[in-house]
Amino acid sequence: MTSKQTVRQQIQTALNTLSKPLYEHYSYNIAKLLYNDDDWKCAKVIGITISRHPEVDTYQIIRKAWEMGKQVVTAKCHPQEKQLTFRTLCEFSQLESVFYGLFEPIEEVTREIQPEFIDLLIVPGLGFTREGYRIGFGGGYYDRLLTNYKGKTISLAFDSQIVTNLPIEKHDQPVSKIITNDEVIKIK
Repeated sequence: MTSKQTVRQQIQTALNTLSKPLYEHYSYNIAKLLYNDDDWKCAKVIGITISRHPEVDTYQIIRKAWEMGKQVVTAKCHPQEKQLTFRTLCEFSQLESVFYGLFEPIEEVTREIQPEFIDLLIVPGLGFTREGYRIGFGGGYYDRLLTNYKGKTISLAFDSQIVTNLPIEKHDQPVSKIITNDEVIKIK
């Protein structure tokens, strides 16, 4: 079986070949499928990360959530504890650039929301299996969070991010659904 680092490099290479027009088109298709999903429709509080190219664009999804009157909460990493918290996001000006060029909520202008109040958690990842397992960017933050999370989980991915198998470890937690630019993969 290939190592997680090898899989990450292969998927990253495939994503880097995606042209800007296709990236925009596929992100839009994924967003449309998400907006028609019952878990999205029923959710009042959406947990989501701020995307960074070449991840599926979450800015348009956040705007749509605001338009629909949903509360958006975004992830804040705490590297020393290897933990995530979620904080309210009412406008993009409440974000700041942190490590690796990621955008996260500014603590002074946002408030923390406990995971049990998040109806739908949109879980990021780099690669996914059709069984809902994912490989992230190497920090393990979401696997730790998902261990006790009871709400709905969806991952957003381009078709090129779906792989036949991944190096799965005992602590890896699958998501309930994966939405790609072509389909909705329901896992459990």
